[in-house]
Amino acid sequence: MSRTRVRAEDLFCARCHRTVRLGAAHWPEGYLCAGCFTRALETYGTCTGCRVERLTPGLAPDGGTLCTDCAGGLGEFTCEQCGQEARRYRRGVCGRCVLTERLNNVFDDGTGSIRPELLPLFDTLRQMKRPWGGLTWTSQPHVQRNLRALACGHTPLTHEGLSQLTPWRSVAYLRDLLMQSGVLPPADRQFLLFQRWLAEKLPTVREPEHRKLLELFAAWHIQRRLRTLADRGPLTGNQVQQARNELHLAIAFLGHLAERGRALADCTQVDVDAWYTGGYTARRLTHAFLRWAMRAKHMPAVTVPHRSTSNPVPIAQYQRLALLRRLVDRDDIPLRDRVAAVLVLLYAQPLTRIARLGTDDIQHENGAVLVRLGDPPSPVPAPFARMLLDYTGQRPNTMTATNPDARWLFPGRRAGQPMTPATLELRLRHLGFPTQRGRTAAIRHLVLQAPAPVVARMLGYHDDTTARLTEEAGGTWRHYAPGDHSR
Repeated sequence: MSRTRVRAEDLFCARCHRTVRLGAAHWPEGYLCAGCFTRALETYGTCTGCRVERLTPGLAPDGGTLCTDCAGGLGEFTCEQCGQEARRYRRGVCGRCVLTERLNNVFDDGTGSIRPELLPLFDTLRQMKRPWGGLTWTSQPHVQRNLRALACGHTPLTHEGLSQLTPWRSVAYLRDLLMQSGVLPPADRQFLLFQRWLAEKLPTVREPEHRKLLELFAAWHIQRRLRTLADRGPLTGNQVQQARNELHLAIAFLGHLAERGRALADCTQVDVDAWYTGGYTARRLTHAFLRWAMRAKHMPAVTVPHRSTSNPVPIAQYQRLALLRRLVDRDDIPLRDRVAAVLVLLYAQPLTRIARLGTDDIQHENGAVLVRLGDPPSPVPAPFARMLLDYTGQRPNTMTATNPDARWLFPGRRAGQPMTPATLELRLRHLGFPTQRGRTAAIRHLVLQAPAPVVARMLGYHDDTTARLTEEAGGTWRHYAPGDHSR
């Protein structure tokens, strides 16, 4: 009897209906892709068949979840070492037990025990809900090298000590884990990364006089400003990138003067004009260096050219409404991206503020959903209210050691950190979403519907900003007096 050969194009995941490769897991309901198979074996809850709290990878006909016994034919998922139900990694042992074994090895201080100061990090990694991430991370040679250096005391367990390790991206990730687990005191990670970059950048400047000027500029202007911003709140990637660009342009400007046979103390207006003629927009951040140099008497007074930059033209109201309809109807767009886009289009929020929102800012009271952007909280209309509530229950990046108990609305992949605004912007850009123009359209529409002070307080804007936008949009609330008008 001939056997029927299953073609690859005939294999589709029984849950997400995507094509699966030959050799994929085959359960009674059909083939499962790698993603659905992994999610199934990370699902715990009450079995709808036997009502027992345990691993529930199976699906019931009514949409509920079933344990391995009630579903039948799924396989054996009991760890032979700890007795817990979970996906087994090797030799019948679950991923958590394998990860614990590896952590005991890399955290060994040389005496067969774990360094006491690192026990909180050890427990955080060992107890992660998705041990596969920890196994992948700790399998990297540079990660094992850095962890052993800390465990054996070869590297001081301080922020300064971590700065001696490489590569810097992996060290930044490790630093976040150490701060989240309480091993290291809190510090602004963006500022620390900038300091590390600065220490590597300045020695590359060959001219001693230029390097001395740049060291003073970095110490008395750039880092001073970053410290002030860090005191108000965590630094953003854009703020640090601007600081780097200012130093890059300062180096380039000094090189421009050297080519013209001049030192900074001999700089003239002609030299400055020639510099900006080469591209004003790209060199606009040179303003900071020039103004600092003039204040510090390192160069004579010159006029720094200024060219006004206007915001991009906002999208039309009908385009804004069409985008909102698209966000409701397109289930193929990730819910995370749809929620972020709605916060831009409905409440004119910049991505820097959206990234810092927490789940506590979403309030569900008496059947109404509110989002706290200012005072008072803003109501969320249907059907966006349901989208927001659904998303809070399935936020990503909460299954590893980085953000297991995160309260961020958009948890990131760094320990204790939300998703960066740059990441959110990139995701929305891939969808063809006009973030800045959509936000401008939203705020202009809102200030035409309500007084500028009211909009400012509810959305967290400054009164002057909304008043200016109202005037630009031709609003009629110019003489509105804010305050309590109930009397």
